[in-house]
Amino acid sequence: MKKTTAAITAVGGYVPDFVLSNKVLETMVDTNDEWITTRTGIKERRILKEENAGTSYMAIKAAEDLIQKSGVDPTEIDFVLVATATPDLMVASTAAYVASQIGAENAFAYDLQAACSSFLYGMSTAASYIESGRYKKILVIGADKMSSIIDYTDRTTCIIFGDGAGAVLFEPNEEGFGLQDEYLRSDGVGRQFLKIDAGGSILPASEETVKNKQHYVYQDGKSVFKFAVSNMADVSALIMERNNLTHEDVQWLVPHQANKRIIDATANRMGVAPEKVMINIDRYGNTTSATLPLLLFDYEKQLKKGDNLIFAAFGGGFTWGSIYLKWAYNSK
Repeated sequence: MKKTTAAITAVGGYVPDFVLSNKVLETMVDTNDEWITTRTGIKERRILKEENAGTSYMAIKAAEDLIQKSGVDPTEIDFVLVATATPDLMVASTAAYVASQIGAENAFAYDLQAACSSFLYGMSTAASYIESGRYKKILVIGADKMSSIIDYTDRTTCIIFGDGAGAVLFEPNEEGFGLQDEYLRSDGVGRQFLKIDAGGSILPASEETVKNKQHYVYQDGKSVFKFAVSNMADVSALIMERNNLTHEDVQWLVPHQANKRIIDATANRMGVAPEKVMINIDRYGNTTSATLPLLLFDYEKQLKKGDNLIFAAFGGGFTWGSIYLKWAYNSK
């Protein structure tokens, strides 16, 4: 009996139309294009400007793109998982709303929050469900409206983040393609370095928390950078080692788009050439949960059946990890 693996069979994506360039940011905070580009690799990011539109708006757009391209019947989708750090509402599930809006009426749905590692963890969750044999079609969406939690007077964070969404469909595979291995980690020591102070159960919203701007992202950049560089590189190298992969065996590194220097350090540790590294941070910035699926969205036409992909991410909490996946189809 052949082993059932969970393979990605379709990809979709969406980014807002509005472009916030470094040149525009120069008029908003004390920074400049050269400083941002040199330290982060970011030239511009997309911002969702539609009125009364949240994360679900982009998640729905990405899912609809996937459905339109793949021809999958939404009623056949068993499960919709939305990986996000910026849900529409604090209690009501964003994923449940997305599922209803795209016509996935037979699916159950929930949100998953692990900061910038959310989509990576979502891939693991979907694969486990598929491998169990209980479900056949699982839609994993990574989506974040980071502009909703960023202080655009804080130059340490406003230069980094953007809005966007990407989606993938997981289905059973018996040819040996799909998710091969994973190594996921977390460490609560990182909670103090990347967070939003107010709005949770420790410090509920109040007039004072709003006045003190405690509902925006706070980041200790130096600490986060140090942890991210070492941990993303370590797990990527480890997953290659335990699967007996050399740099020649890896066709693509799919790294979280937090900082170009972190991406370069990870690729160097793996021995992967620059042309094998997926990059779109220059155009989108850090879209948090959406970075990994948006990379697949942008590079889908270059992927070939059987390609070895190494995914790597690092996020607040701290959360991080790496996944080894064999690509299951040739793009049309």
